[in-house]
Amino acid sequence: MVSASDVQALRRATGAGMLDAKKALEEADGDVERATRLLRERGLASAAKRVDRDNAEGAVALSLLEDRAGAIVELRCETDFVAKAQDFVNTANELAATVATDGEQAVAKFESIIEDLRLSLKENIALGRVVHFAAGDGDVVSGYLHVQADRGVNAVLVQLHGGTAELAHDIALHIAFARPRYLSRADVPAEEVERERETFEVQARNSGKPEAALAKIVEGRLDGFFKEICLLDQAFVKDEKRKIHDVLAGASVVRFAQVEIGR
Repeated sequence: MVSASDVQALRRATGAGMLDAKKALEEADGDVERATRLLRERGLASAAKRVDRDNAEGAVALSLLEDRAGAIVELRCETDFVAKAQDFVNTANELAATVATDGEQAVAKFESIIEDLRLSLKENIALGRVVHFAAGDGDVVSGYLHVQADRGVNAVLVQLHGGTAELAHDIALHIAFARPRYLSRADVPAEEVERERETFEVQARNSGKPEAALAKIVEGRLDGFFKEICLLDQAFVKDEKRKIHDVLAGASVVRFAQVEIGR
């Protein structure tokens, strides 16, 4: 008798549909090698050839449970045509909603659904990045999703302590467009700071700046570097006269995450 685990293993190996894999195993009396050959002879294993193809396109989905939890899920594919397909977008949305409720481990429930999409849409479709935030005491969770051509392309989750869901949403909106890599200057790895410092010093020397002015010039350029990559130092997109640190007004960012197609 053919077991469900044997069917799943053959599906993963060949990309064939569940019923086709089961039928092939039954005809082959459980012999996996023979079943694989049968599927290939019938042209039902072609999806296996797609798993090595580049899948830099896709969609991201955002799901929020009021202000207490949230999730981002990225579903990857090869072309923007498939990324906009309703079945593809719906699957991404269902994944995000499930993760928001049950956590990152819940994506395992969608393994066969993703395999079926790979077959039906004839592309290398795979699960990408998955993020789940759950609010602690005194925290709120919110987010922002930028939609383009009928699918999400840029999703952000923010967890704040001592702030409102509206403020968390504004910070998420800012992150979507400003793309900070770190929360604060203290979070930037020392080796990255030193690498930038050395680069700025070489640039200043090469431009003929006097030796006595080098230290001040380098520190000024480092300050600009931090303002570009650190959330708390960035100018707020809705009011560039204010830094994010000022916009928070006593609230603090516990963590944030950004998932953007193509980055």
